[in-house]
Amino acid sequence: MKIISYNVNGIRAAINKGFVQWLQAADPDVICLQEIKATKEQIPLLDFELAGYPYHFWYSAEKKGYSGVAILSKQEPDNVVFGTGIDHMDFEGRNIRADFGDVSVMSFYMPSGTNALRIPHKFMYMDDFHNYIDNLRKERPNLILCGDYNICHEAIDIHDPVRNVRVSGFLPEERQWFSKFMESGFIDSFRHFNKEPHQYTWWSNFGNARANNKGWRLDYALVSEPMKDRMKRAVILPEAKHSDHCPILLEID
Repeated sequence: MKIISYNVNGIRAAINKGFVQWLQAADPDVICLQEIKATKEQIPLLDFELAGYPYHFWYSAEKKGYSGVAILSKQEPDNVVFGTGIDHMDFEGRNIRADFGDVSVMSFYMPSGTNALRIPHKFMYMDDFHNYIDNLRKERPNLILCGDYNICHEAIDIHDPVRNVRVSGFLPEERQWFSKFMESGFIDSFRHFNKEPHQYTWWSNFGNARANNKGWRLDYALVSEPMKDRMKRAVILPEAKHSDHCPILLEID
C-alpha cells in the first residue's frame, strides 16, 4: 500500500494548480488531505473519480473555508469514521479514519498556535488526541497517523532552531508532547529511513523561504510499533508545489 499525506492549503486552489493531474502521476493507493478549506459540494468530485479514486470521504469544518480533512482511495475501505466524538476537534473537521483490513489510516490536522488564544486550544487538542489514540489502539492496533502535526519534533526538523525556540510549532512543550506521544508506541516513518538534515515539508510564503529551503518539517506519517517491519519506504516529495506544504509518502506491506 502506497500512502500519501498532503496539506493542500485549499483543495480548490490546489486543483487550479494541477493537483488532480499530479495525483494521477503519483498514483498512491490512499491519499490523506488536510486543510481542504471546502465543503464536499464545492469540490469537483467527478474529477477525482475519473482520476482513479472512486472512494472519497470529506470531513469539513463548520466554519466555511477553514480546516477540513479528507481521505481518497482506490480500494473501498471496510469502515470510515468521521471525527473523534470530541466536540472541539470535530467542529473544525480535523480527523477522519479509514480501515483497510487490519490497517487503519487517519488523516488529521493539528491546530496551529497562531496566537495567544489558539495555543491553549492546541494543547487541549494534543492531550485529548493522545488519549483518543491510546483508546483507539486497543481496538485498532495497526495505525498510520498521517497529517500536519504543526510541530517540528527535533532541531533537525527546522531550518533555524535557535531563533524559533519560542515560536509555536517549535516550543519545548510541543516537542516534549511529540516525544511522549511517540514513546507511547509510534515510529516517525520518515526518520526511520532518513537521518539527513534540511528535509522539510512547509515553507513560509515570505522571503523566498522555499527557494532557499528555509523550512519546517510539520507533516508526518507516524506508524504504530506493531507495523514496524511492514514499512518499506518513506520520503518527502518537495517537487509537488500546489501548496505551502509538500506531500509525504509512505509504503507498507
